[in-house]
Amino acid sequence: MQHAIHPAYGPVVFRDKAADFAFLTRSTLGSDRTVEWEDGRTYPVVDVEISSASHPFHTGTARVLDAAGRVERFERRYGREAA
Repeated sequence: MQHAIHPAYGPVVFRDKAADFAFLTRSTLGSDRTVEWEDGRTYPVVDVEISSASHPFHTGTARVLDAAGRVERFERRYGREAA
């Protein structure tokens, strides 16, 4: 591994403000903003728009689309008539 060509890899807090959820992990991302974590140390914080706490797949709030209704709407919109 060559020295001085790789980005710094260290602890970072990723925070999902929509779900009031944060987790500490290691990353090459950095930030000027910091937050005090549960262990009393200060870490850089990166705000994210979506995480496992707010994603519909993980929360079980995913919508099921009606595939047949979508096909009928497509055929109606583009002029193909039903047989």
